[in-house]
Amino acid sequence: MAQEHDRSREPMGALGQSCRDCSLSELCLPVALDGLTVDELSAIVERDSYLERGEALYQVGDAFQAIYAVHSGALKTAELAIDGEEQIFGFHLPGELVGLDAINDKRHPCSAVALEASSVCAIPYDQLEALAAKIPGLQRQLFRIMSQEILADHEMLHSLARRRAEDRLAIMLVNLADRFGRRGWSRDRLRLPMSRGELSNYLALAPETLSRLLKRFEQQGLIAANGREIRLLDRRQLDALAGRPDHPPGGSC
Repeated sequence: MAQEHDRSREPMGALGQSCRDCSLSELCLPVALDGLTVDELSAIVERDSYLERGEALYQVGDAFQAIYAVHSGALKTAELAIDGEEQIFGFHLPGELVGLDAINDKRHPCSAVALEASSVCAIPYDQLEALAAKIPGLQRQLFRIMSQEILADHEMLHSLARRRAEDRLAIMLVNLADRFGRRGWSRDRLRLPMSRGELSNYLALAPETLSRLLKRFEQQGLIAANGREIRLLDRRQLDALAGRPDHPPGGSC
């Protein structure tokens, strides 16, 4: 199962396919659009954009030109704090959009960097806006996606705020498990795209604290960790730590 999971994360060679044929269409912008609208949207999408690990899709202050759909791999959004330290705001998986936060000011407020070899589809915003103006269904879908992104970020920040370190780690693990599951990947065997240092940064934990927590979770029989691969052994207890006691193991959020 782990090998199949890894293959699903590798860059695909068929990026030239239309949005209608993309396996991520149920997660991305085309979901709920009729076939003709999807074809019109597909005509403006710029594909075949590959990123090596550590390569920036865009950087803080870059002019806003497009929103991007992660096609394979994973990205992080981050910025440098005043002290020069990186602050990570989020991790983005296939089917998720990045760049929406630049629509208002027309400048990217953070950078988007590939966590591993990745590919993205660029949707030029001026063309998307013009297309949405004449296709109400596309406009509604765009607003829905934007609302979902804002709500997801709000819920995640609310969940992490003022929580114990072990709660924050549990929240992150069950959140990733649910997001992996929606992509057809294993909900119980997670290969993390981010390093432990990046994960501790996002969770506002010292790297040493994260290492101790992972070891403690292993000793308690909650997980089994091997490098970036983490197996969730007791989802019910992890859900309880995450403040989701009624969430059924393996269910969707």
